[in-house]
Amino acid sequence: MESHEDELCFPHLLNSSCKKTMHPHFVSMLIYIVLFSISLLTVTLNLLVIISISHFRQLHTPTNLLLLSLAVSDFFVGLILFFQIMLLDGCWFLGDLMCILYIVLDYIIVSSSVGIMVLISVDRYVAICEPLHYSNKVTQKRVKMSVCLCWTCSGFVLILLLQDHMKELGRHNSCIGECIIVITYIAELAELFFLFIGPVTVIIVLYMRVFVVAVTQARAMRSHVAALPLKFSMTITAKKSEMKAARTLGVVVVVFLLCVCPYYCVALSKKDNLINLSSATVVLCVFYFNSCLNPLIYAFFYPWFRKSMKLIVTLKILQPGSCERNLL
Repeated sequence: MESHEDELCFPHLLNSSCKKTMHPHFVSMLIYIVLFSISLLTVTLNLLVIISISHFRQLHTPTNLLLLSLAVSDFFVGLILFFQIMLLDGCWFLGDLMCILYIVLDYIIVSSSVGIMVLISVDRYVAICEPLHYSNKVTQKRVKMSVCLCWTCSGFVLILLLQDHMKELGRHNSCIGECIIVITYIAELAELFFLFIGPVTVIIVLYMRVFVVAVTQARAMRSHVAALPLKFSMTITAKKSEMKAARTLGVVVVVFLLCVCPYYCVALSKKDNLINLSSATVVLCVFYFNSCLNPLIYAFFYPWFRKSMKLIVTLKILQPGSCERNLL
């Protein structure tokens, strides 16, 4: 039989150590293996996306810059999953400072991912609904500024929310080995609105509009394609390409919503404002799993990603002039 000391995070601190969350050995091993596999796959696949878009100049488009930013966010999500694995037994061994830094990084990545999803929706809205103005409105410079603003605002707002925790590290910990934060009711409502209700509403409204316009344009093209002169064939091809991109990114957005909703549904059902990172592991991992799915969606829908992966895996990107290769 296990002793009381074996159930503590720090057995040598009998009176102040937190207790471990005990799981059956088989369940623990299964969870560790699954989470480690997801984490490793997430880091690897998103690293391929980052290298692909960064290396090949043909992929330096405004839309792909948004995918690059999303891949960077998803890459860090994969790294954060390693910390989630460590928190499965309810023990935090890295100290109060690393606890706060971990929470800040976690929230910045989550909020930035939501912001980038909104930017992707705006990008597809302009491309489909205002195609004549797309090249003027959506430029690489504006996309870069928008992405930087998204990350900066996420970090600034969250640091403001956690400034009291920064002043007095571990002030709400009831025992050694605990990593929790306490958020005020107003801050919790603000987080819920700015990170879930507001962005999700914007995304749904924009994509409903994109869907309606895309269907209308598709019907118009089918009815007039036979009557159009050959010189308009490139315009039709461009429109089809934009619609395909809208459909692919629509899948990314829908999968994102399906993965993020469980977390915020749990947040809505809470009766207190105490967030325990150990108890929230399951719903967080459902959200984090989205970061692993995004590159798989790209691989399924984007031929350029499959081609670039082959070039990266075979190390052909190290050849001179490889960045000029035609992938489209």
